Amino acid sequence: MNQGKYVFAQLTDFLPQRVFDRLVIKYDGNKHVRHFSCWNQLLSMIFGQLTGRDSLRDLMVSIEPHKPKFYHLGFGKGTSRSNFAKANENRDCRIFEEYAFHLIDLARKASITDKDFLLIIDGNVYAFDSTTIDLCLSVFWWATFRRTKGGIKLHTLYDIKTSIPSFIHVSAASVNDMNALDLLYYEPRAYYILDRGYIDYERLFRIHQSSAYFVVRAKRNLQYRRMYSKRVNKDNGVLLDQIGKLTGFYTAKEYPEKLRRIKFYDEETDNHLMFLSNNFDLTAEEIAQLYKYRWKIELFFKWIKQHLKVKSFWGTTLNAVKIQVYSAIIAYCLVALVRNKLKVDHSTYEILQILSISLLDKTPLNELFTNQNYQNVKELYDKQLKISWI
Repeated sequence: MNQGKYVFAQLTDFLPQRVFDRLVIKYDGNKHVRHFSCWNQLLSMIFGQLTGRDSLRDLMVSIEPHKPKFYHLGFGKGTSRSNFAKANENRDCRIFEEYAFHLIDLARKASITDKDFLLIIDGNVYAFDSTTIDLCLSVFWWATFRRTKGGIKLHTLYDIKTSIPSFIHVSAASVNDMNALDLLYYEPRAYYILDRGYIDYERLFRIHQSSAYFVVRAKRNLQYRRMYSKRVNKDNGVLLDQIGKLTGFYTAKEYPEKLRRIKFYDEETDNHLMFLSNNFDLTAEEIAQLYKYRWKIELFFKWIKQHLKVKSFWGTTLNAVKIQVYSAIIAYCLVALVRNKLKVDHSTYEILQILSISLLDKTPLNELFTNQNYQNVKELYDKQLKISWI
């Protein structure tokens, strides 16, 4: 790394600018633009995410004193707050959306399997869920949710092995979660972990027809006929492992093939859980462990709400909200990409904390994340003045 560069400039060197430029040309993003290009807009949004700015005014106030550094930081000549807001409202959000998906692919290819994933499974393992972000309906008029309350949903397909989101879709909070399943492309021999709110047997059968596997919690009113059972070890928490078919009038038509039903007792929460799966090769313990990994997507939702700006928005239109959400995902993937390429031992949270106060320094990135042992500092006691008591 060039020691003369700012940390933020070193960080953004990992972004493939040519890919972004192609997307800008595709959607004509720089039409009638004089100096504040889409690339300048993206870098400004990433800077706001990494420094935790609460509003567009807060972002402009924080970067305005550093105008002599704008060229080296990639902000161009800068812009006013009103022009920044217009750029977020009018420029096509698909530029940032497709670029976020490209960064996701790069981050997933550069990452390795997390140490806490202990199962030996060849295919990818995904958890699919959504989280709701509450909004003021009088301000975000398009975010329909309830009569006096607005909101958006982040539908996320989360890669369990690499801890990186594979797919994100932003919609109004009134959209049913199951409708987002229609947007997914199912990889053959991949595993999809779903909560029971996503039980729709016609959509589950579509996963089965794609040669993929699913693990989903069963509902209490499940109509199921056992055909035969497998031996279980109750000491491991597995109470039953059965193979059968659905017996409901409509459900049997929607899913005509065999299904595996597993009942598991979780000692930690003192709960009895019932799972359905179309995989007959894994053991019942492995199926239960797969569902247990679903908590990772809940931690991801909690993490991005706490450490990235996806709850307070810098614009009121749907386009501005989407640009900010996808900018947050780009910032997250950028940190993950730098972490894996530089082989940094710090967690993503620790890296963000370090970056938030170091973006305008000129320390090389590989030195910035090097662990320093401050306990080895020895004071020169021989040069201390000695006090003699009389």
